[in-house]
Amino acid sequence: MELTTISFKDGGPIPARFAFAKPDPDDHVTFASNVSPALEWHEVPDGTRSFAVICHDYDVPSKGDDVNQEDREVPEDLPRVDFFHWVVVDLPASLRSISDGEFSNGVVAGGKDAGEGPHGSRQGINDFTNWFAGDTDMGGSYFGYDGPAPPWNDSIVHHYVFTIYALDIDNTPVEGAFTGQDVRQAIEGHVLAEASVVGTYTQNPRLID
Repeated sequence: MELTTISFKDGGPIPARFAFAKPDPDDHVTFASNVSPALEWHEVPDGTRSFAVICHDYDVPSKGDDVNQEDREVPEDLPRVDFFHWVVVDLPASLRSISDGEFSNGVVAGGKDAGEGPHGSRQGINDFTNWFAGDTDMGGSYFGYDGPAPPWNDSIVHHYVFTIYALDIDNTPVEGAFTGQDVRQAIEGHVLAEASVVGTYTQNPRLID
């Protein structure tokens, strides 16, 4: 199976249009357009009954001590963890593409509404739910797509992996506010094929070309 996108070059920078936040000369960062990217897939295996899509950033600092702090950078050698930006299940087997903006077209304070998504899909929560927990203005349950917003002082460029899974089940056995890790566990043994594209993003002025 092959996954492609017209929204950015595989292995190249993700435009700010598809990000949650973008650099700002006065306040370090500001909200971006937060548009979900276009995806298209081919060479789907026989027996596919549904698709799942996950986007994760594997470069997220494991400790927040230096995150977004003045006069310092997050160290390059700090251990990194996954941060899920998009979790979608139950896309129909007949589907072969997603248009840009179908799953998100802006930042919603407190998160987008739960549940049903385009094409009869179901959307899980992303990790902005935890990131904004306790924030009076932004706290809430963040369902669906919310794009890149890495620390503005991180010493490394972040990588965003968009993966589609062809599954041999009609419905992924997850319910409620399910997470990316919930889906990974639920689809074990049901993946007929998978394919990915990767984009990069940074908000550190020192790393921007």
